[in-house]
Amino acid sequence: MAGIAAMVLTGILGTVMGLNNTAAFMASCVAFVAVALWTDSRISRRRRETETAQETSRETAREIAQPPASRPDSGQNPALSDDC
Repeated sequence: MAGIAAMVLTGILGTVMGLNNTAAFMASCVAFVAVALWTDSRISRRRRETETAQETSRETAREIAQPPASRPDSGQNPALSDDC
């Protein structure tokens, strides 16, 4: 939808600037492609961020669900113990 709006706006501006129909149409097509690529990149970025957030929340949920004895960071540091 945004690409079509950019195409119409660019066509109108091209005609107002005095471009012939072919030049106005080519400018409109370039604007359409530019907006379509920009929109696609924004959608892809948002999907990547959502997937990363979901993976992070899954990992956090797994860590919380593990019993304390099975966690790798649980327990005392053997270097700090008083057993000598």
